[in-house]
Parts: sequence; C-alpha cells; structure tokens
Amino acid sequence: MIKGMTINDATHKWVSEFNAIPQSMIERLMRAAPDEWEELTLPRAGSRVHVFDLPDSCDTLEHLGEIVAYAADLDKYRVDLDGGPSILVEPDNLEVVDEALLPMWGTMWSFGDSCDDYWLEYADGVQVMSDCGFRVYQHEEWGFFFGIDGAGYDFYSEHWIPPYKRRGLQWHDPAAEKAEEMRNKGYRIAKLGGRNVWVDKNGNFVEEAVAECATCRWRKCHQKCTCCRRNGSLKDCYEEV
Repeated sequence: MIKGMTINDATHKWVSEFNAIPQSMIERLMRAAPDEWEELTLPRAGSRVHVFDLPDSCDTLEHLGEIVAYAADLDKYRVDLDGGPSILVEPDNLEVVDEALLPMWGTMWSFGDSCDDYWLEYADGVQVMSDCGFRVYQHEEWGFFFGIDGAGYDFYSEHWIPPYKRRGLQWHDPAAEKAEEMRNKGYRIAKLGGRNVWVDKNGNFVEEAVAECATCRWRKCHQKCTCCRRNGSLKDCYEEV
C-alpha cells in the first residue's frame, strides 16, 4: 500500500510499467509467421459468437448471435441469436467471431512484471482481461500481448481499473480512496464536536471521516487541509511548496 494513493492513481502506476507496442509491428510479425501466434481471448458479455450445434427445439437455422450473460451456476452462456431466440450454450459449443485480426486501438501492451504474466498464464488472468474488453494473444517465444477493442472513451474507467481490482492488487490507500469517493459525491469535511465528519452541500452530517493526515502533506496546499487542522478557521503550519 502507498499512502495517499487512490485506485485511479495506483492503476496509472500499474499501467505505466507495461510495455507499449505499436499494433502495426504486431500485425507484421503475425502475418510473417501466423503459426507462432494464438489468440487466447475468451467469450464475454457482448461478444459476437458462432454456435456450432443448435438445440433441437430451436426454430431457426441462424448460428450467429451475441452473448448477453454467463450463467455461472450452469456453466453456460446466454446467447441471443440474430433474429431468433435466446438460448443457453455450453462453452465448448461456440467460438468468438472477430472480423478484424487485431483490436481496434492502435497500441498494444505486454506486462512489465513476470508476476502479471504468471497471473495471465496460470490463474484467471485471460478470463479477467477478456471480461474487461481486452483481446489477448500469445507468441510461442515472446509471451503475451493484449489490446483494447474500442476507442473514443475513458479507457481507465472502462478497461484498466476493472482488471486492477480483479487482479487483487492493493497498491492504493483505502483511506485515500474513500476520501476520493466522498469528494466525487460532493461531500466535504467539516468539524463536529471536535471530530472530522463528512457533510453534504447543505452541511448535513453524512458519516464520520477517517483522517488522511498521513496521506496528504498537504494535498499540494501551503498549509494543513481541513482534515488535518486542529482549528478549522486558522491556517496551520504554513509552508512554501
């Protein structure tokens, strides 16, 4: 854990350690030796799939559809067939259909830490990355590469933060993350009976605050923040920054 670091900060730090690779380079290498590459991306909600064998009760001959959910208790995917019914399909009875060889975004990455590669290869990393909108590839010599199948929106909230959480990383400071969540809701810290509390825009009590004193120094201000001050009406311990 790093004091004062939110999940967003920690995710940026994690991603900054990755190796960024131009997709054009990966594409040239794939076309030069296609047999050395394998796509590992697993089905997820939103994936376009081809269903091999339709149920006998199915009243359509259409084999293409889209996964809308995964029923973990049944170990089956719910697939809405194009122009047809919604059916339950076993994992080995479908394959993901991707028209493009590589993801939409023009940069791909590989992990900079062997622990992440181990998670990808031996734990649930491929499923997590697939669920979070990545396409994952493996080269028989150079290892794993992944890219984002999307563009034009906030990658951190949609793609990077979810695998940071599901990976189980704990680089962030829970107190700092809690404070960030409260500020994003429009709450602020105030004094109530000598205690630091969160209040809404009208000054109504929300909940008691966990002190962030050790996490800010002092959030780029010249003096202690309102959380740290002994007297909320005074500038305490003024320093040049």
